[in-house]
Amino acid sequence: MADQTQEEKAARHLDNLSDALDSGTEHRVRSLLKNLSASEIGDLLESLPIAKRLAVWELTDPELDGDVLVEVNDEVRASLIRDTSPEDLVAAVDDLDLDDLADILDDLPDAVISEVLRSLDRQDRERLVHVLSYPEDSAGGLMDPDVLAIRPDVTLDVVLRYLRLRAELPEVFDLLFIVDREGRYLGSLKLSDLLTRDPGSRVADLMDTSIEPIPVDMHDSQVAMEFEHHDLVSAPVIDANNVLLGRITIDDVVDVIREDAEHSLLTMAGLDEEEDMFAPIVQSARRRWVWLGVNLITALLAAVVLYAFEPTLDQIVATAVLFPIVMSMGGIAGTQTLTLMVRGMATGQVSARNTPALLRKELAVGLLNGVVFSVVVAAIAMLWYGDIPLGLVMAAAILLNLVAGALAGALVPVMLKRLSIDPALAGGVVLTTVTDVIGIVAFIGLATFVLLGR
Repeated sequence: MADQTQEEKAARHLDNLSDALDSGTEHRVRSLLKNLSASEIGDLLESLPIAKRLAVWELTDPELDGDVLVEVNDEVRASLIRDTSPEDLVAAVDDLDLDDLADILDDLPDAVISEVLRSLDRQDRERLVHVLSYPEDSAGGLMDPDVLAIRPDVTLDVVLRYLRLRAELPEVFDLLFIVDREGRYLGSLKLSDLLTRDPGSRVADLMDTSIEPIPVDMHDSQVAMEFEHHDLVSAPVIDANNVLLGRITIDDVVDVIREDAEHSLLTMAGLDEEEDMFAPIVQSARRRWVWLGVNLITALLAAVVLYAFEPTLDQIVATAVLFPIVMSMGGIAGTQTLTLMVRGMATGQVSARNTPALLRKELAVGLLNGVVFSVVVAAIAMLWYGDIPLGLVMAAAILLNLVAGALAGALVPVMLKRLSIDPALAGGVVLTTVTDVIGIVAFIGLATFVLLGR
């Protein structure tokens, strides 16, 4: 059981919970849920049909309800909120951290929002408003404003007594942040130093200034890279005047990494990561109409180009059999390059400076692959039809389309980004159109010129 993967554990939890629901055993369902974290319960709720989801939600420990609402996607959260009374919602979000509360506040009914705000003290209310003023995908939207700050001129013993007075510490706690009288960030104190050094030592003498504070307007994907590059567990967030505003912890960054990965994967298929897997059929179908419509238009464009060569297809049946190979090979080659480019852009590894070098490299790869596979496909075509000119046409078309696919895969995301269009969303459709049209023109065009002209 110890070497079981996360996917296998999730599938086992889902199967066990579904069996318990089907058997109508509430006690067994509660027992299963009791051993799961809020995140695991959230994943299960997203994996269940709506009727079973609401049944499980009713049986979830009320103390976990708020954390579960934070974990599920927007659509699932909306369905759970609709099924929960205002009083229960207020109780559910009462103990949430301010950054988590900020994430779901807009999804709550107005009456619940008013009640939640009234339940907060003045300082927490101001902090919450401050967090809500920043974009959701920025460091400000990600940070927790409830931060432990100390002065540099006190001793470790004073800090320890201060922490004992607080009684409760943040869940992820490895650093205390040091500020001056105006609240400007100066450095940090490691928890290990606080616990192991001489209690009479001054904070200023142990202050670590190596951790660069994160600007409040930094994009959350860049924040994730900062944590990765510097192996951070937590980091301070500052404004333009270097005033400490809050902190970001590794658990928030893991959520960002997961969301970015889901976004990249789903947008390539024209889907939304916030979509409920078990949303009503008509609603789900409508959401996919736009992307299917765009794809239909591009497919029609390729069909129009193919229609122009209909006489060739009528006279040389072999071209109708073989040209899907040309289109497929170009599409795959282009997709490989496109995927690398989109990933490089997302991680900051692709910029205006290295794009020309990447373009040359991908062209060289496309040319080499084109030479190798054009020889292979030409040999197959010659053996299949016993027609040397047809094999040569296939070889030339494969070579042209693999080079074109590599070129398009490198250039399309760059051009889309300059047009402020998400390359992950539109890159695949544009690339498919380019490789299909070039493949048709290269193969059928060459066949028309060479084979019909002999």
